[in-house]
Amino acid sequence: MDEIQPYLEELATVLYENCPSGVGARGDIRLQHSEFDRVLQNGAAWGLERGYARREDVEFTEEGGRIDSADPAFVSTRAMQRGHDQIGTLGAGNHFIEVDSVAEVFHPAGSDVLGLFPGQVVVQIHCGSRGLGHQVCQDYVSKYQTYVRQHGIALADRELVFARFDSPEGQEYFRAMACAANFAFANRQVLTHKIRRSFEQALAGRVKDFDLSQVYDVAHNMAKVEEHTVANHKLRLCVHRKGATRAFGPGAPGLPPALLDIGQPVLIPGSMGTASFVLLGTTRSMEQTFGSTCHGAGRLLSRMRARKTVRGDQLRTRLQAAGILVRSGSMTGLAEEAPEAYKDVERVVDVVAQAGIARKLAQLRPIAVIKS
Repeated sequence: MDEIQPYLEELATVLYENCPSGVGARGDIRLQHSEFDRVLQNGAAWGLERGYARREDVEFTEEGGRIDSADPAFVSTRAMQRGHDQIGTLGAGNHFIEVDSVAEVFHPAGSDVLGLFPGQVVVQIHCGSRGLGHQVCQDYVSKYQTYVRQHGIALADRELVFARFDSPEGQEYFRAMACAANFAFANRQVLTHKIRRSFEQALAGRVKDFDLSQVYDVAHNMAKVEEHTVANHKLRLCVHRKGATRAFGPGAPGLPPALLDIGQPVLIPGSMGTASFVLLGTTRSMEQTFGSTCHGAGRLLSRMRARKTVRGDQLRTRLQAAGILVRSGSMTGLAEEAPEAYKDVERVVDVVAQAGIARKLAQLRPIAVIKS
């Protein structure tokens, strides 16, 4: 960390310039319709083909960065239009790029496998499928209102609409959702490429080793068909992790060989001024939670309440006084994601660890935050 400290201001600025953020942010990659279909079908593998990813990046990504069931035929024209020029963009809301320092290591053997050590600089990316995924959700929530009426289903809340997984409507959404997941894998991979380029721009000739290797890319807010043991029977289930992330334990199918002995890395971010954590999935998570854990601390304040409670300019000053650089184009957006708007991530992670569904590996501390 000490090596990059003199250049941190420049690095934060270059990251902000190279990684477009904000509602409706557009990227610099222009794709023909047929190639955009390949993004939706192939995910991170498309990034590898185009030179935006390394082979080991794809290996160290959940499902190899590709959900097989994706079929662009079930993605609306409007969703395609919204996502077409957003590949390689960060978006808004709670999405961010954060430069961190490894503050503490709890599991030396696991951290050695992942290449993490105290004082090391790391980068977190939190973003997803942008306008395309949002539109896919809107499209099928609307379509399913008709489905529940036709089947006489009473809903406790209009937003909790659903269709049977094996129905035509259920399968259509599952294929469209897989396209959104693949778009998100590709999007994060292009952002990884841009972050590597930013580190080179700011640090080449100044810092001895500025290269970044991918620790892991794990998704959330996604449904997947997986095999789990329930009451001593192996079943194929559709596991929907909403506000949750995968936490597969040692030996779980689909993990790269290097992770089989330690389990899958789990990333639980804090909120700008707080710690974040790298954990490892456990055998117990496979037994208790279908291989799942939380993907963040969870909100204490709604975005509206946070805006009324916190001023973005004052928050930026407070964070920078604490040694955390901030690059953000919206003080309102910054206020919505203030640290006090979230639960105490350290207490949340302790609960996760005590429950045995993930094991603490390392604590990260923010030194620069890039947001919309």
